[in-house]
Amino acid sequence: MGKSNSLDEIISQLKRPLEFASKNSFANLSHLRDLESTINSLIDRAVSFLSHQSSAVSNQQNLIKIKDLFSGFDLLSLNEKKERLKTAQNLLESLRVKEFKSLGVNSITPQLHNSSTSIQFVKGVGEKRAKLLSKLNIQTIEDALYFIPMRYEDRSRMKKISEIRPVPAGLKQGTGGGIETIAGTILSRGVIKTKWGKRLFEVAIKDETGLMRGKWFKFNEKYMNKKFSIGQKIIMSGEVQFNPYQGGIEIIHPDIETLEDSELQTGASELLHVGRIVPIYHLTEGIHQKTLRVIMKEAVDSYADYIVDFLPEGIKKEQRLLPLKESIKNIHFPEKGAPIEKLNTYLTDYHRRLIFDEFFLLELGLAIRKRGWQEEKKGVSFKVDGNLTDKLRSILPFKLTQAQERVINEIKRDLAKPEPMNRLLQGDVGSGKTVVALYTMLIVVENGYQTAIMAPTEILSEQHFLNIHKFVEQLGLRTALLTSSVKGKEREEILTQLSNGDINIIVGTHALIQEGVRFKNLGFAIIDEQHRFGVIQRGTIKNKGYSPDILVMTATPIPRTLSMTVYGDLELSVIDEMPPGRKPINTLLFFENRIKDAYTLIEREINARRQAYIVYPLIEESEKLDLKAATEMMEHFKRDIFPHLKIGLLHGRMKSDEKEDIMRRFKEREIDILVSTTVIEVGVDVPNASVMVVEHSERFGLSQLHQLRGRVGRGEYQSYCILIAYYPISEEAKMRLKVMRESIDGFYIAEKDLEIRGPGEFFGTRQSGLPELKIANIIRDYKLLESARDEAFKLIEIDPSLSASEHQLLKDSLKKRWQKRLELGEIG
Repeated sequence: MGKSNSLDEIISQLKRPLEFASKNSFANLSHLRDLESTINSLIDRAVSFLSHQSSAVSNQQNLIKIKDLFSGFDLLSLNEKKERLKTAQNLLESLRVKEFKSLGVNSITPQLHNSSTSIQFVKGVGEKRAKLLSKLNIQTIEDALYFIPMRYEDRSRMKKISEIRPVPAGLKQGTGGGIETIAGTILSRGVIKTKWGKRLFEVAIKDETGLMRGKWFKFNEKYMNKKFSIGQKIIMSGEVQFNPYQGGIEIIHPDIETLEDSELQTGASELLHVGRIVPIYHLTEGIHQKTLRVIMKEAVDSYADYIVDFLPEGIKKEQRLLPLKESIKNIHFPEKGAPIEKLNTYLTDYHRRLIFDEFFLLELGLAIRKRGWQEEKKGVSFKVDGNLTDKLRSILPFKLTQAQERVINEIKRDLAKPEPMNRLLQGDVGSGKTVVALYTMLIVVENGYQTAIMAPTEILSEQHFLNIHKFVEQLGLRTALLTSSVKGKEREEILTQLSNGDINIIVGTHALIQEGVRFKNLGFAIIDEQHRFGVIQRGTIKNKGYSPDILVMTATPIPRTLSMTVYGDLELSVIDEMPPGRKPINTLLFFENRIKDAYTLIEREINARRQAYIVYPLIEESEKLDLKAATEMMEHFKRDIFPHLKIGLLHGRMKSDEKEDIMRRFKEREIDILVSTTVIEVGVDVPNASVMVVEHSERFGLSQLHQLRGRVGRGEYQSYCILIAYYPISEEAKMRLKVMRESIDGFYIAEKDLEIRGPGEFFGTRQSGLPELKIANIIRDYKLLESARDEAFKLIEIDPSLSASEHQLLKDSLKKRWQKRLELGEIG
């Protein structure tokens, strides 16, 4: 066996226990013993081997450092163990790099199967820069390869100085001029003083057609004088401006490249920062664009060829996708002549490949999750035709719509199956989801099981409770409300009645699935989603040992793109019909200078025996201040604006029965105007209320504004939503208010909300329990999302646990991308 193999073998043996200890986010570490003695014996063998080599001193030192890291290892805290393991793996990787280089092998191939190779070991990085790069989430070489440019500048077309057109006068730099690239010879260089006494460094260059200048306001004089010399040929790139004081054209803080620079940076005469299409990356403090570009060039040149292409060949062929390494190389450093518009909109075939991969891994995880739930058994198939639902129909003051009937039948089919239901019920404001929820819960209660309805906030769960408890009690059943505000004896009683089965229907917040809450037999859980917490709670309910049917319910219509991603593992039901006889709501926008017009409209409606809401935005951090403001506003309305009207106040600090009393008085017309600091989003139904006034409407999100508007228009009268806005108003807020006036269709509004806020903001990816999308955008890349979803679900039909040999790389990549968020154990 050759000597390199012997050392390589020892290094490989050292890596195995370290990798085992680090596996699955250090899952094995807490029960691992005697790692110190294992490492010591291997290190001693390696040091002994190296003692016969004259050039191995630094390698021996690294090995001894690794040995020291494991001294007294068993006695260390878990966090200290993790840190030492990471350091040891990095030292071991650098040892391997040196060993290969000593053998004349310059480009080692740490097959990026083990993509944990630290970015620190890329030429030009080192420990200090690696820490800075980690702020950009670049910790490994693979992270760097997938850290794609945010945009590109075309600096490939060299122009003559006489051809250049500067930024038009009056436009600030960075707002209107194109990036120009010019080659020339240095005529002069040095520090000059402006007439205002400011020092700057100036380089004047010329070509055969004219002269121009580059200027720096921040500079190191010694460095600049060394870098530039008269007669030197350079290439200058940047936004060109006209200087009215000196006359002539100039670039402030240009990118400059000399032939020497290029040779130093790329090992060839290839230009990196000018004279080509140049990538522009997101930065963090302490790293300059040029520095990062040099690091990325080194990473791409040295490692892109070894990246793992996990996508099955058949899918690549079917979707006409380019090879992964070719895509990564061209995304970072596009070839000359690549279309700059396509690059900047991520529409090249190279971007298409990476976007498809990202969607494919996301959808593959969803497909596995969905299949896992479909294969689970809940242990009971509910009988869906009983008496309770007939009794409910007889006491309801209205007839169910066709859409409600259709959705009830879809849910009944799921309840009758032996597999657990995982369904998403969506419908616009006022379409009647709560009645559907109550109807389907009664089916499960009649089968002898308990049901739960959870909302993300206390006010929403209280409103669900207020909506259903009278019906539930009329049917002779027990219901209760459990939130974190319910304490002491009352809480103990509810917990006891839940565990012994006395409570049939429990309403609450996520407090329902916290420690200490035990059900006798939970058969059905409804999660009122509101984009806030449903995905995570579904897993938590199951992890508590229950396997109930689950219905996720949202009052915010979900754009199709989201129903394919965040909710991609759920069946879909839509209530797409409003109760009959409703007139479209008229939405009006008033700025503070027209506030009297808004009051006139309120007065007119109340004179016609209607009622009005006035809502203030609640800023959670200052609930007391908001309460004070709303109380003062109510007094102002009573005293100055509507002294002859009856005005009530509803706020978040009231007890549940106080809120119920205020809402009852409003419903029974004892109150004309209800001033509220709480967002009356869901479940409040007062058909006689015809005006919703939203104060400071510029502070509310689109979804909230739409929910509020849905509180009126519930009777046969014409209703109004009055949005009152105050300057200054952001561009985003102007767009939201425009959309509110354009449409009353919740699905249109949801699509617009998604466009305005972007996917991450819309549902908070980090909270959604899904892998983050770094490159793909579900709006822009919608068609690719559909293709990736089709391919992923097809593949899981054929190979449900990805056990085929040709799917092993895919399985590894999937596990890495989803980490522990794929709760189910189907993929081993």
